[in-house]
Amino acid sequence: MTDNTRDARPIAAALFIIAVVAISMLIGYITQPGPWYASLAKPSFNPPGWVFGPVWTVLYMLIALAGWRIWRAAPSSTAMWLWIAQMILNWFWSPAFFGLNAPWLAFALIVCMLATIVAFIVQARKYDRLAAALFVPYLAWVSFATVLNGSIAAMN
Repeated sequence: MTDNTRDARPIAAALFIIAVVAISMLIGYITQPGPWYASLAKPSFNPPGWVFGPVWTVLYMLIALAGWRIWRAAPSSTAMWLWIAQMILNWFWSPAFFGLNAPWLAFALIVCMLATIVAFIVQARKYDRLAAALFVPYLAWVSFATVLNGSIAAMN
């Protein structure tokens, strides 16, 4: 590896993180919860609204870093394709839930996302154990979000 390649790695990682976080924040901004969401019945374990922004920002950084590491280690692997799939499912969740006011559609998406996250972790471990580990907090949060989404859908 040349010094130029080594020096470019932090820049490439930063660009990967910036792109994922920026796209995700844009989707979140466009599909902010509104009066429809405020009117829904929610379970007692529903976190306050201010929690979601900071949690998702940190998670998107971890997701991006994991994706960059797999892209660098095995760009055409099953792990990379699973990373792309979970990202697409993630980006479609907010438009489905908040944009279309469709909690059951969002629930179907988040269940698929959860399965894809687990599959990514399993596949990523073959190439980069840190990339797989970076997805563990994401798995925990999406597991919680799946229960929350399903509860909101069932209550309404």
